[in-house]
Amino acid sequence: MNMYRIIVDLSDRKLYLLDNNIVTRAFPIGIGKVLTKTPVGIYTIINKVPHPGGPFGVLWMGLSRPHYGIHGTNAPGSIGHEVSHGCIRMYNEDVLALSRLVPIGTQVTIRA
Repeated sequence: MNMYRIIVDLSDRKLYLLDNNIVTRAFPIGIGKVLTKTPVGIYTIINKVPHPGGPFGVLWMGLSRPHYGIHGTNAPGSIGHEVSHGCIRMYNEDVLALSRLVPIGTQVTIRA
């Protein structure tokens, strides 16, 4: 049985998918700007919203910290940079692949 969890490493700007504590995928991400840093902590995915509109690309996965999430982007050139208002940006195809694997309730650890 799959036991997924996510680790977001802000220092290397990568999102890691772990299955039974083994890294199975790594994705490049965009993170919060200096003034709107991505919040460090342990959260859970609380919802998934397809086609949220605006800058959020093809999918939004909301975190248990209000107003923060993992989402796609309409600006793929921003991946790898400090560009967001604190959310975790992924390439649209990557956020879709991740969403297919992780259920609502998946733990997300964000670390510096």
